[in-house]
Amino acid sequence: MTQLDDEILGKHAHMNAGKQPLVVRVTDSDFQAEVLEKLGRLEAKMDMLAGSTQPGRMKLAEDRIRALEHSDIKRSAYERIVNAAIATVISVAIALHDRWGIR
Repeated sequence: MTQLDDEILGKHAHMNAGKQPLVVRVTDSDFQAEVLEKLGRLEAKMDMLAGSTQPGRMKLAEDRIRALEHSDIKRSAYERIVNAAIATVISVAIALHDRWGIR
């Protein structure tokens, strides 16, 4: 065994000479390739979400939310006007039901 194996495995490495080593070495190039591949996938996902040159999913979602809020505010204003008109008609009908002969 090499000096590195002795340092990593300790003195027990000589006792386990017939068994498989406890440490599996990964070459630096394999590790670097794996990290670069994962970083590439992460970058692609971030571009898809945030958008690099084109609007991403987040920008599209924000635009849809803004449009929904605008239509909700507009609908809320129309609903208030309709409710006020209905309340006014009911109040007038209650106040004038004796004059109109409605019982």
